[in-house]
Amino acid sequence: MEKYLYLAVNLFAISFPLIRSFEPKIRYARKWYALFPALLITAAFFLVWDHWFTVNGIWEFNPRYVIGIYIFQLPIEEWLFFFTVPYACIFIYEVLIYFFPKDIFQPLGKPFVVVMIPLLLALAFLNLDKLYTSVNFIIGALALGIHWLVFKGKFMGRFLFAYLIHLIPFILCNGVLTGGLTPEPVVIYNNSENLGIRIWTVPIEDTIYSMTLLLANVSLFEFFRKRKTIQGA
Repeated sequence: MEKYLYLAVNLFAISFPLIRSFEPKIRYARKWYALFPALLITAAFFLVWDHWFTVNGIWEFNPRYVIGIYIFQLPIEEWLFFFTVPYACIFIYEVLIYFFPKDIFQPLGKPFVVVMIPLLLALAFLNLDKLYTSVNFIIGALALGIHWLVFKGKFMGRFLFAYLIHLIPFILCNGVLTGGLTPEPVVIYNNSENLGIRIWTVPIEDTIYSMTLLLANVSLFEFFRKRKTIQGA
C-alpha cells in the first residue's frame, strides 16, 4: 500500500476544500470559472520547471511511493500536485476573505515586497552554484515584482495572510513527502543544489517555491475574476 502514499497526500490536500466547495457561504464552486484557468496556466509553467529539474537531477521521485504512471518523467501524482494543492490554497484564500472582510495584512504588503525581492535576489546570486536555491529565489522575486506592478498591492495583504496560514498544512504535507514519516522520502532532493536548511524535513527553498505557486494562482485567479466582473458590468 505504500505505493499510494503520494496519491494519498494529494487526496488529503484536496478532500476538505472539494467537499466544502458547494457550501452556501464561501460559494467556492461558483468561482471555478476563474479558478480553473488559473490552475491550468500555473500548472503548465510549474510542470515545465519541474520536468527540467527532474531530468537535471535537482530532485527525483522514489518509485516505492508512487503508483508507477509517468508522463514526461514525472509521476502522475506530481501532475496532480499542481492542481490539488493550489485548489486547496485558493480555498484558504477565499475562506480568509469571508471570515476577515477587512484586509488586516494590507499595511504589510508593500514592506513584504520591498524586503523580499532584494533578499531573494541577493541569496540567489550568492548561491548560483545551487540551482534549486538560485532559480527558485529568482523566480520568486520576479513573481512578487510582476504581481506588484500589475495589481499595485491590491491583493498582496490577502495573499500574505493566506500564505502564512497555508504554511501549516504545507509543512505537514511536504513533511510527509520529504521523509518525515517514512524510512525514505517520496521526493528525494539533491542536497548539493540547495542550502541544506530544513524545517522538519522540508528544504527551506520549498517555502519560496510554494509562495510563488500560490502567488501565481492568486494573481491569475483575481485577474480572471476581475475580467468577468468587467464583462458583466
